[in-house]
Amino acid sequence: MGLRDPMLRNRMIEVTAGGPQSDYPGFTSMAVQSAVDEATRHGGGIVRLDKGVYDAYGPIRLTDRVTLAGAGPETVLRKTDGFKSPFNVDADYGELRAEVADASGFRVGMGLQIFDESQKWGWDESTAVITAVDGNVLRFDRYLERDYRADDGGMATNACPIIEAVDAEQVRVRDLAIDGNKAANEPIGGCRAGGIYLKQARDCRIERVYVRDFNGDGISWQITENISVLHCEVRGCTGSGLHPGAGSHSSQVKDNTCIGNGTAGLFVCWRVQFGEFERNVLEHNAGPGISIGHKDSDNRFAENVIRGNGNGGVYIRPVNAANGANRNKWHRNVIEDNDGFGFFVNAGSMDNELKENLIRDTGAGRQTGDVWLAEGADRFLTSGDA
Repeated sequence: MGLRDPMLRNRMIEVTAGGPQSDYPGFTSMAVQSAVDEATRHGGGIVRLDKGVYDAYGPIRLTDRVTLAGAGPETVLRKTDGFKSPFNVDADYGELRAEVADASGFRVGMGLQIFDESQKWGWDESTAVITAVDGNVLRFDRYLERDYRADDGGMATNACPIIEAVDAEQVRVRDLAIDGNKAANEPIGGCRAGGIYLKQARDCRIERVYVRDFNGDGISWQITENISVLHCEVRGCTGSGLHPGAGSHSSQVKDNTCIGNGTAGLFVCWRVQFGEFERNVLEHNAGPGISIGHKDSDNRFAENVIRGNGNGGVYIRPVNAANGANRNKWHRNVIEDNDGFGFFVNAGSMDNELKENLIRDTGAGRQTGDVWLAEGADRFLTSGDA
């Protein structure tokens, strides 16, 4: 089914999905992807989603200049229940197939994750979308990234991002909610997935999006430039709330809330530089409020509230001196009632500026110190911190 108005085919278009009167009826990720594909054929456009709960079998893949716009938090993309099976034959680098023991729960269009016990985190997982199920053979659309061994716990699951943009620019996601259904899904790592996942993306914006209960990171962006994450809420995910990483440059992360996630509220991964992180609330996460480390330099953290987190307010990871988290500015943040220290600074980082931060324990007895500096953490300049 296509657009009902043929006059829209020659300009930037608006396509709808969801209810029976929409261009692509159906409360499924398949209907949404069909609407996105229609916009893609026209060089971009707006895909508007009706209110309702959409069953997300696979990732909704966004492309250049496509905006995915819901009708607010009552537009919910909900991950369907998970399924997994070991594979019988090694799944090797560059293949587009895997032979599994039980293919009964897999279907065309479903997201796919492949790993083994030795290669299951970081960049070692492979992700794809299933294109065919032939008996017990799954065929999919992306080459495997590694050699995976059946005798090392090789596994296929339908864990996947809910929204994904890879090698794309000027993507927009706004005014919707994501329900990761974590209790019924397998985990997936933040380098390859998230409730929303961007990779090799440029000039993209995520705004007023609510991510809850994803079995992994809430919002992850890797190898990116000029990504804005604004006015979002990430709650109850098993990984980190927000995860910029892998050389992401000039991120704008402002006015977000990350509460009750399984690791860090904000995990600043490798080589995140020249970002602005302002007015975020990072609260009651199991890990630190902010974790930062390898070459994460020249960023600004201002007016954030970092409260009640499980492994310190700000945790600067250990690195060697050549790879420090250097020249970051920490201004006017409230850092209170975290386990351990307000700032826990391991060796290797230098030239951070701490200015006018409120670092305290309000009586909970959790935050036992303000700033702890390891030997080898040099030139941390403080002024006006309470």
